[in-house]
Amino acid sequence: MTKIFDLIARILISILFLLNGIFKINNYEGTVGWMESFGLPGILIIPAIILEIVGPILIIIGYQTRIAAASLSLFCIATAIIFHNDFSDQMQLTAFFKNIALAGGFLFLVVNGAKGYCLDKK
Repeated sequence: MTKIFDLIARILISILFLLNGIFKINNYEGTVGWMESFGLPGILIIPAIILEIVGPILIIIGYQTRIAAASLSLFCIATAIIFHNDFSDQMQLTAFFKNIALAGGFLFLVVNGAKGYCLDKK
């Protein structure tokens, strides 16, 4: 039962990023414009999309889990700091802490790896 719960947990923590990567492709121009409104070059959307699609897939299948989780953890922390730093806005504060919480979940995977159904060798 532990293996199946591990797999479910990896799917649950990853699905948000996988879907957001796909949404960014579907709304590429809008996302570039939104990033540029924060003073970031729109070209940064390309590595973000790659990370948000490849990272979750690797975590779900359990291949190179620690590397993918470390990358997504750093991504979450950067996203929280760059995009959700208006703490006078309750929604931004909540988004900030959700990103920090996700970073913590990914750090748990960095420390423990994938224990359930996965491609990583034990």
